[in-house]
Parts: sequence; structure tokens; C-alpha cells
Amino acid sequence: MALNSRCPFALIMASLYPGMAWSIDPAPIDVYGFDFTPTFLFSESYDDNFRELENNKQSSMVTKLAPSFELKAEDRNSATRLTWQPIRYIYHDESDASNTAQRVRADSIMEFTDRHRLKLDAEYRKWERTEDTAVDGINDKLNNKRVGGLYTYGARSADNQIDFGASYAELRYDNADGINDDKERNTAALTSTWYHRIGSNTRGLLEYDHTNFDYQEPNSPRSSKSNAVLAGAVWDITAKTTGKVRVGYEKKDFDSSESKDLDNPTWQVDLQWKPRTYSTFTLVARQALAEGDDGADAVKSTFTQVGWRHGWTERITTIAQAGYGRYVYEGESRTDNYQDYNLAVVYAMRRWLDIELGYRFRDNDSDADDQSYTRNVVQISFNVSL
Repeated sequence: MALNSRCPFALIMASLYPGMAWSIDPAPIDVYGFDFTPTFLFSESYDDNFRELENNKQSSMVTKLAPSFELKAEDRNSATRLTWQPIRYIYHDESDASNTAQRVRADSIMEFTDRHRLKLDAEYRKWERTEDTAVDGINDKLNNKRVGGLYTYGARSADNQIDFGASYAELRYDNADGINDDKERNTAALTSTWYHRIGSNTRGLLEYDHTNFDYQEPNSPRSSKSNAVLAGAVWDITAKTTGKVRVGYEKKDFDSSESKDLDNPTWQVDLQWKPRTYSTFTLVARQALAEGDDGADAVKSTFTQVGWRHGWTERITTIAQAGYGRYVYEGESRTDNYQDYNLAVVYAMRRWLDIELGYRFRDNDSDADDQSYTRNVVQISFNVSL
């Protein structure tokens, strides 16, 4: 997945955004031994700056139509899932921004013995981006193909476990006239993690990651190899507190002598605290080197988000989140300070229907010309299942 240079941890925001936190309980349909689960999301929103511009802002009412189809099969030792998610965005006041996205994903988990487990995944995504585009007023068109696998050796109850992972991805742009061709890349990654039990509910870890970024433009100054070593712990203390913390150092070596090699402390923190079954607090923090954009060789990215989800009754839940980021563009005289706030109320009207009313505010304060912006989005969503 290509991450927005203005928010390199957009994936974090997507996974935690209130609109994704539904409480519906879909009823699958049996299709020749497979569980088939269709759902449908319909939303109407008002976005006052969907291009994320400092000047000449464009606003619009936006309709989102998002059906989802899941096919799943599982037995005692394996599970396989296939998901198709087409999404239509309709910008009523700017028809040129309207677009259709596609996502197809397959996941498989196999447990051969209590010591040998394998996870496989493959994904294809095609989408358009309305913000931070190469040409003002024209969507960036992207597609991404990815395959990956993770092999685990060691019983779940053993003192030691080790993971070996590998992935390969291709990012391509479909813009006319070769726009954004310089950003097209192939990414190959290897990772290994050793876990050692240091308590009944806690394991220490040591991780090594290697990533090769191969840009398709000949002699691209952004082609590089990245290596990172991290140490930390993962724990699950009763049902109240879970977490994973990794701290380390990464180094990015560019193939071209025109780009300066970079090194940077890195960390990844994921914490969850549930003082009550109906109340959850989360903390997500990341620091890493993201791929370059807008002339930068790379972006030193730091992002922290705190969240609170609380069920006031069996049907009414509120979500509040605040995120803060700082992005330093290496090779350019530019630093962005980013803020993102989310508020939402979810009403579980029926087992098969959730209604959400939400508000989101983004503020990017940049010292580069024409890169600062504010953005407000108000949205009502309906998520329906069988």
C-alpha cells in the first residue's frame, strides 16, 4: 500500500478510524460448505477540502457506496478467506473527483503441527487519491499488487518461537502522460523475529527487517535498501491489558551516490487497556523512515495516536481519537506538523444495522509553500448485513 507523504501512517488511521469499528454481527450464508458474508456500507458526508489545499479549496457532498463480499472456509487446522470490496465515491460538486476503487484479498492460515504454522496473503488494490496529487485538480490513479507469507516455528506454549516472513509488492500509477512514473517501484522485504518467554503472559522479542526498494525509473535516486533491528516485548495480561513494543534503529542505503544515506531511531508501540469490558483505551506510536515524495529522498515520520471507545449502553457507543505527527522531508527544506481528530457516535439499531454519525478534523502545518491545510469532514454512515 502506498502511504500518503503527508501522513505516512495513513494505514494506522484507516485501521482505527471510527467508521471501521462496527458492532454488527453478520449472518453468513452456507454456499457449498463455504461461509458467504455480504455487507453494505452507505455514507453521506460533507468534505470542505477534499484536495487538502492551502488555497483554492474545493468542497463537496460525497456519497460512498461500499459493498463487501467475504467467502470463508475453515476446519480444525486451516482457514481460508477471500474478500472482494468495490467502493464507489461520488463527489456531487466536483464530478471529476468521482471514482471507483477495487480491493481483492486472499488469506490462508495453516497449522501443520503444534510447532509449524504458515500464513499466506495476496492482495490487489486499485484506487484514486484526491489529496496531495501531482497535478492540482486531477486524481492520482494507483494500483498495488502484493503477496506475502509468514512461517512460525515453535509451539504456542514453548519458551521460544521464531517467525520468518517475506513479501513482494508492485506499486504502479495509471496517470496520463507519465505523471508519477518516477514513484513506481517494486518492494521486496524479509523479516525474522525471535520470541522468548520471560513470564506467563510476556515474551521478549528481537527482530530484523530488510527491505529493497527498486524504483522503475532508470537511475532513480530513490532506489535503496533498508535494514532495521528492533528489540521489545509483547504481552497479554488477563483480558485488560495487551501490548507490543519494539524499539530499534534503521539504516537506509541509497543505490545512487546523489542521495545521502540515512539512519534513524525507530519504534512501534501498540497498547490496549480495557478497564471495563465496554471501555477500551488505545495508544499507537510509530517512528520510521517513509519513502520520499515531493522531491524528498525520504521522510522521517513520527506519529502518535490515542483513542477511547466506550459503550454507554448495549446500543450506543462513542469513539474519540487524537493523532499527532511530525514529518521531516530529507533533501528538502520542509517539515510538516500534522494533527488528526475523530469523534463518532455509533448506534447499533439492529443486529444487522449500525448507524454512525462522525466528525473528523485534520490540520497540516508545513513550512513549505502551499503545503499547509485544514480539512473538516462530517459524515453519517449506515452499515448493513444479513
